[in-house]
Amino acid sequence: MLESVLPVLVQFTADWCGPCRQLAPVLGEISREEADRIRVVQLDVDRAPGITVRYGVLATPTLMVFRAGEPVTSLVGARPKRKLLRELADILAPVGR
Repeated sequence: MLESVLPVLVQFTADWCGPCRQLAPVLGEISREEADRIRVVQLDVDRAPGITVRYGVLATPTLMVFRAGEPVTSLVGARPKRKLLRELADILAPVGR
């Protein structure tokens, strides 16, 4: 994640999180459709509590976008694909726009 050229969208998730399961197919579609503009990964909060605390994640699902290893935006809660893409428009825009 720290060395990715593309922005990285991290879904802080958990097996017991219903909204996380609802969001997973949406993120899968975005991962496939926007593969040349963003990398999507999941991080289980129960398996990585240190990272969860480090970034101040208090709820799941939390979506955090990293650029050059640094967080640039954070979104909390599940949402439809269209809304998520609107919220990520600046991140997905070509550099220099």
